[in-house]
Amino acid sequence: MKVSEILKVKGDILYTVTPETPISEAVATMAERDIGSVVVMEFGELVGMLTFREVVKAVHTNGGQIGAGTVRRYMDDHPITITPETDINEVRRLMLERHARYVPVVDAKTLFGVISFYDVAKAVFEAQSFENRMLKAYIRDWPEAAEE
Repeated sequence: MKVSEILKVKGDILYTVTPETPISEAVATMAERDIGSVVVMEFGELVGMLTFREVVKAVHTNGGQIGAGTVRRYMDDHPITITPETDINEVRRLMLERHARYVPVVDAKTLFGVISFYDVAKAVFEAQSFENRMLKAYIRDWPEAAEE
């Protein structure tokens, strides 16, 4: 299974901010939209990610407050990226190795979306459920041995 297949099912809604967006505004967007990350774009290109991990670090840095800084100060400015052709098993490996819950999907500097750990788990679960149903149907319809 390829990342492009997950993106087709997931849809193309994407929330972005700029590096100069106040962190409080980015967090408000995340809370209002019930999303765990926003993509940071500048001049039409991906320059970072802001996830719950960076938000929690910002709150800690600011003594329990979100603070008045901009997204640039707190964002991950070197997020791992994948392409639409990346195999789902490679995505799983990368996410586990790098402790990444959200991974931007980019090809030739074009942002296609973000894949979350949830999206990957859901896709794998659905693929395995489908395989299970097909195997059970095959076993149920197993032809009897012909008598000689």
